Amino acid sequence: MRIAVMGAGSIGGYFGGMLSLGGNEVTLIARGAHLEAIRRRGLQVITDHGEFTVQCDATDDPRQAGPVDLVLLTVKTYHNQEAVPAMRPMVGEETMVLCLQNGIDSYESAAQLLGAGRVLPGAAYVDAGLESPGVVRQTGEVVEIVFGELDGVDSPRGELILDTLRMAGIPAQLSNNIKLTLWTKFLFIATTAGVMSLSRQTMAQLMSQPEWRRVILGCMREIEAVGRASGVDLDPNIVQDTVDYIEGSLEEMHASMHADIVAGRPLELEALNGAVVRAGRSTGLPTPVNDVIYAALKPFASGSRA
Repeated sequence: MRIAVMGAGSIGGYFGGMLSLGGNEVTLIARGAHLEAIRRRGLQVITDHGEFTVQCDATDDPRQAGPVDLVLLTVKTYHNQEAVPAMRPMVGEETMVLCLQNGIDSYESAAQLLGAGRVLPGAAYVDAGLESPGVVRQTGEVVEIVFGELDGVDSPRGELILDTLRMAGIPAQLSNNIKLTLWTKFLFIATTAGVMSLSRQTMAQLMSQPEWRRVILGCMREIEAVGRASGVDLDPNIVQDTVDYIEGSLEEMHASMHADIVAGRPLELEALNGAVVRAGRSTGLPTPVNDVIYAALKPFASGSRA
């Protein structure tokens, strides 16, 4: 399959590398020193079980890729305004777009511009980062892509993507309720990212403090409430299950938005806690914890080392 990865950084680089290793014709859309390193030495992927290098086509100009069979959309959500229109040369009549971005509605920008019939929402579960330009490091045993059609049907294109991912050694599931999948991940990631970024502390530090524990639980309960009010049938035990998961993984728990605010980089605030605030307004439910997180972090949303 001819595949393009729009945003071949940490997550996009890992999945793009696996798909290339699996025999697909992959083009990585990257930029800067990362792009130059891939062009010179190939893309190196390091995992806990070994490492490999693939020689992919790499460019910062999607026009050079031309129409492909599948595009993975993995840029940070704050790049969508520029990145999604730039994808047009890669999207032909039969092109499928798999959106693996954070958030509950991030896929909508691609659907609106490229056509709702082309886009499948999905959730990526992987701990990956850029160790250095051209080098992606993936850690831990959790690697999975869950995706699906918005109407829940088992479509031929969904099965094709599923087979392609699995043949490349990427664990994947085709969900018949992708909104539930997105909201379940969202409750976890919006809470951890928001609270860690607000406090500039880790979950290992925060969960032992009664005051912060109340904030964490309050954030989760707000997301659960607006999710249910938005028509998503979340698991009755989702808050407790999420807390149990966090407490069982405290030392490994981190959030990219926390790393971004510490480094002065832009934040995916609008896709995370901003989305909670918007959902609260749309459903008429109060979201005081997320209101505070959103208001406090908004001055840093475009990046600041202040």
